[in-house]
Order: sequence, then structure tokens, then C-alpha cells
Amino acid sequence: MRLLPLVAAATAAFLVVACSSPTPPRGVTVVNNFDAKRYLGTWYEIARFDHRFERGLEKVTATYSLRDDGGLNVINKGYNPDREMWQQSEGKAYFTGAPTRAALKVSFFGPFYGGYNVIARDREYRHALVCGPDRDYLWILSRTPTISDEVKQEMLAVATREGFDVSKFIWVQQPGS
Repeated sequence: MRLLPLVAAATAAFLVVACSSPTPPRGVTVVNNFDAKRYLGTWYEIARFDHRFERGLEKVTATYSLRDDGGLNVINKGYNPDREMWQQSEGKAYFTGAPTRAALKVSFFGPFYGGYNVIARDREYRHALVCGPDRDYLWILSRTPTISDEVKQEMLAVATREGFDVSKFIWVQQPGS
């Protein structure tokens, strides 16, 4: 019977750490000299790895704005052609360290956070490569619904160099694509 409180305490400690301290995948380099204000606004999802919370969605966008508490508001929106309707989720994100390092934790559900790490971006903040807490989550984002083949190849090269399997990308249907 003494074991149960220990297991419960260990489980609670693990959940607190796992849900409040997301980090980038081991060996992945996060962008430094990051300017959150330049990252604000709407981004189009050009490509993503498949996962249940976006499965089947087209015309996906992510819009970021400043929160009063120093974090970011996140609104993800996508069109579900099977249901013929738009789906939207709202969340919040906070830097896990210095705001000049593009490592954040994001939550769309209560106290549960996941990693959001910008691992590449161009100087003008027009294109970005973002990963989650492990190599199962990766997105290519752009300020426009389409990207040039040159930008696509640059993003694929960075993703490959950082250890991601780019064959897992799903190319998102966007207006004009």
C-alpha cells in the first residue's frame, strides 16, 4: 500500500514536467535572434506531417497575435471538405526561455502543452519551418498560399539536415496551389 502514493507522486511529477516543459527534439537547432512581433499575423500551412488533429483539412492557416500576459494567441483554421465546413481551434503559446529563441510551448486544451519550435525562417519572416517536441511533427509555413520551388527545396534541405523524414510531408491544398 505504501507504493501507491509513490507511484501517484511520480506520475504527477512526470505529467507536470511533460506538460509544462516541452523542448525541441534532441539535436534540432532552434532559431535564435527571433522577433515575435515579426512572426505575428497569418501563415498558410504549405505542408505538414500527418496527425489526427489536422487530418483531411485543406486551406489551413495559423494566425498569431500578442496576449496581454506576454504570450501569443494562436488561431488555427482549416477547411474540412468531407464535412463541407471550416474547423477552428484557439490556443495560447509561451516562450520556454528567452523570447529571442524560437522555442515555445503551445496549448489548445487546458494545462497541456506541446512543443512549437521554429527551426528555420527567412530574413523577411515570409517562410518558416516549425517542428513539435519530436520528429513526428513538422510544418512548412508561408505568408502566401504557395511557395516557389526554390523555397520548397530550401525547407526540405533544412528538414533533412535536422533529421526529419521529408517523405512524410502532406502537401496542403491551398487557394492557387
